[in-house]
Amino acid sequence: MTQTQDPVRSRTFAWPDPAGHRALLGQRGGLDLLHAMIAGELPPPPVAHLLDMGAMTAADGRVTVELAPQEFHYNPLGTVHGGVLSTLLDTAAACAVHTTLPLGTGYTSLDLNVRFLRPVTVDSGLLTCTGTVLHRGRRTALAEARLTDAAGRLVAHATSNCLIFPLDAAA
Repeated sequence: MTQTQDPVRSRTFAWPDPAGHRALLGQRGGLDLLHAMIAGELPPPPVAHLLDMGAMTAADGRVTVELAPQEFHYNPLGTVHGGVLSTLLDTAAACAVHTTLPLGTGYTSLDLNVRFLRPVTVDSGLLTCTGTVLHRGRRTALAEARLTDAAGRLVAHATSNCLIFPLDAAA
């Protein structure tokens, strides 16, 4: 008995040293930092390389990021893994909060609540995820993210609360 298999697929990627981003904490405001990454003055974070994220745009309180679904995003059911979609939603929502932060201020996600509305495959086409700040206070911010496919259909939605804090200059 002989057994045949599809050719094995492989993927190789590289990323910059993330220490470069840590060194910039507290030296630029959030929107300025994201604009520098978009312009190519600063490298994107390693997760963007890992997932092969596409173009990003940023304005005060709003970020859009794109992702072309690939086979390497798939789960065993043949659709894009929910963790990949959640990462995209988290990125858009949290980066939207990031755009509102002044120099010397940091943030971290407190939670992420996701609703998956339809399956995503390579046939879904380019995904567009837009994060928007709904409310920003002194210590917390609430943001949402909407993920649509190439046909403009909503495929997932998320809300996220972020903790806002001053960065320690000595860190």
